Amino acid sequence: MPITDLRRLRYFVAVAEERSVGRAAVRLRMAQPPLSVQIRKLESEVGTSLFRRDTRGMELTASGRALLSRAREALALTAEGFEAARAVAAGRRGRLSVGYMFALAHAVLPKLVPELRRSLPKVDLEFIELSASTREARLLDHSVTVALCMPAIRHSEVEASTIGTQRLMLAMPAGSPLARSAAVPVKRLEGRPLISLPWPTEDPATSVVTSLLRRHQVSMPVASRVETAHSALSMVLAGEGLAILPACAELGCPTGIVFRPFLNADDAIDVAVCWRRDSLNPLVRNFLKCAEKVIRQI
Repeated sequence: MPITDLRRLRYFVAVAEERSVGRAAVRLRMAQPPLSVQIRKLESEVGTSLFRRDTRGMELTASGRALLSRAREALALTAEGFEAARAVAAGRRGRLSVGYMFALAHAVLPKLVPELRRSLPKVDLEFIELSASTREARLLDHSVTVALCMPAIRHSEVEASTIGTQRLMLAMPAGSPLARSAAVPVKRLEGRPLISLPWPTEDPATSVVTSLLRRHQVSMPVASRVETAHSALSMVLAGEGLAILPACAELGCPTGIVFRPFLNADDAIDVAVCWRRDSLNPLVRNFLKCAEKVIRQI
């Protein structure tokens, strides 16, 4: 319905409720003559009289009564639609698909999900687990709106905001001799098999794990390459090797695995929120605020 027709309906409802063109004009904050003109135009458009005058003022005809309930409904629905559009534009309503990497699941989701529910109560939320090989593709093909990643996705079409860091730690079987130390010297990793996670979109030669080992002149043969921290922990538990993982991966790890920090090494991996650079979804900024708040609590 054109905006002009909606305006005439609003005028019609005011006159019907006030039972007077004069009182309706005051209520609408307009002059009486233009209001009378608009009512006549509406009657012409409908093709019948909507009011009759009597001693009590403007009375609705049968056609007018039929129109009144529908007019109120149309105006209410229009107002609701406008408010819904404003809410979406302000990031209070809509749909948000959140991708997250498994290593962050136990540390972040139990705090992030309730925070999102509180901050965005009218937003439909969906959570999708990502792997090192799928995270970029799922973001670029719009499968997810935002992605919670370690490290940030490096791509010309992707915007990233670093919201925190996670210290690297050594994951090993509880019975490993290295587990007896409160902190493990990096040098003691020499020659031990490594369960390796890929660092997507990064040159392996510059990854944070490679950088740590190279700086300490340590070589670890790769025993297995896996996609997720969950798979890495399973391989460690199977006795296939050691894994160098972000500290948050310790939460929810299976029984039989222990984590130890490195001695004299505080290397860390960035935690980032990533989204398409061309995204116009206002929910992205609201999600970013919630994620930043949660990461500070970890």
